[in-house]
Amino acid sequence: MKTNALEIAMGAVVLVIFAFCVIFAYSTSQWQPSKGYEVTAKFDRIDGIMRGSDVRLSGVKVGTIKDLHLDPESYLAVVYLTLEPQVVLPKDSSAEIVSEGLLGGKYLALVPGGDEETIGPGGEIVYTQSAVSLEALIGKFIFNAQEKKEESTK
Repeated sequence: MKTNALEIAMGAVVLVIFAFCVIFAYSTSQWQPSKGYEVTAKFDRIDGIMRGSDVRLSGVKVGTIKDLHLDPESYLAVVYLTLEPQVVLPKDSSAEIVSEGLLGGKYLALVPGGDEETIGPGGEIVYTQSAVSLEALIGKFIFNAQEKKEESTK
């Protein structure tokens, strides 16, 4: 009987620790239900962007990436983003995929335009700039340097 009581007590302690871990993870995750309105943007490349990535305007988080899809007709990546309700973007605003640093993650940066008309819920950001591939830039630099070296030795 002593063993069963000890096993029950240990099981209760494990459950309490598990509940504490779940509550702690939820409270520190900064997860919030998406409120605001949704807009879309189409990109050639979206390297490094994923669901839940930040959408920033002037460096301030104003939304999140809700979903990503591939358009089967144009083969462009369609990004669905949710913006806070107080963020009103002019129609000629642009979106670009930017790196947080050399080894950091990527986020979607919004650059507001100057148009009088605004992008409403369900609208599309037409002007986009795809992610720059660091590997491609390094490769171009290396091969360009190699070509110059070969030309100078001739």
